Amino acid sequence: MNTPAITYSLTQHRGRSRILVQFAHHKTWNERIRKVPGAQWSSTLKGWHIPDTPENRKKCGLAPQTDLAVIQEKVNASSSKLSANNKEQLLLFLEKLALKKYSRSTLQTYRNEFCQLLQKLGDVPVQDLTPEHLKRYMLYCVTQLKLSENTLHSRLNALKFYYEQVLRREKFFWEIPRPKRALQLPKLLNEDEIRKLFNALTNKKHKAMLFTVYSAGLRVSEVAHLKIKDVDSKRMQLFIERAKGKKDRYVNLSPLLLDILRNYIAEYKPKPTVYLFESEQTFTAYPTRTIQQIFAKARQKAGIHKDVGVHSLRHSFATHLLDKGTDIKYIKDLLGHFDIRTTERYLHVSKQKLVNIVSPFDDLMKEGGVEW
Repeated sequence: MNTPAITYSLTQHRGRSRILVQFAHHKTWNERIRKVPGAQWSSTLKGWHIPDTPENRKKCGLAPQTDLAVIQEKVNASSSKLSANNKEQLLLFLEKLALKKYSRSTLQTYRNEFCQLLQKLGDVPVQDLTPEHLKRYMLYCVTQLKLSENTLHSRLNALKFYYEQVLRREKFFWEIPRPKRALQLPKLLNEDEIRKLFNALTNKKHKAMLFTVYSAGLRVSEVAHLKIKDVDSKRMQLFIERAKGKKDRYVNLSPLLLDILRNYIAEYKPKPTVYLFESEQTFTAYPTRTIQQIFAKARQKAGIHKDVGVHSLRHSFATHLLDKGTDIKYIKDLLGHFDIRTTERYLHVSKQKLVNIVSPFDDLMKEGGVEW
């Protein structure tokens, strides 16, 4: 079947930047684009439009967004109810975050928290506020909005960044106490529950993903962005690139997991090309939200009533290793909890120590009861 002539262009839809995809009516391509996350048909634009993301731009052959364009778009999306002055301050705030190379998630969190204050101020210039004003505002967040401790900390961090990093007002927050964080123990699953969870999965790709999370103690974002080239079968290691805090690290690769991954790649269609677990629609990294949903459905099917998410597999990995006598300093290195340079990580866990650590996943598989 012939491929239709397709044109790609940038457009705006309800204040959001989108990629417009236009082609003559074609049943196969209509069905294909419907599967792209966020795809929508527009009668006005006479075509399909999809989210303007770096991945989608690359696939459509469009030039990547500049940092300034991304920042300006975020300002436009966040500032519909802001005064001209506070809109300008928001732009300075986001530019400073970008220059500091903060992660996308941190930038989004800080922007959202800062905008809450700006929207509350109306026409009052945000740069004119005093520590006493901010103290009363934080009291309002506690008593009236009843925000959680974590949200209060995020809001304080965002405001602190603006006044101390953007406006250069040192020690501006000394008089504002931080709320005490609740001491929460990590939520985890015991080995019987993990067996039930794994056996509730029927899709081998989904099994391989959750096996990898538990076997190596990975975060959901780390397994989603794991690339085929990151699997080192000679050194029996997985390379975790630019994880939380932009830190690289190595974790041990279970021999049993390696066999399962090879089996998955050999059998699964379409075969992954870059990422170990690729989206079948976009051929990019598997969405973390989808992995969370896979875990939630398996937990429900397995009859596990604990209020846990996929991150509990990482907690379980660490706890089960500790139960089996593994030195806690090695566990911290495997989890990437040490804030040290990449080269120093090799000193903390030598190759000999790393390969001698037996993943709790291996013991679980050897004891039987988990299907593949």
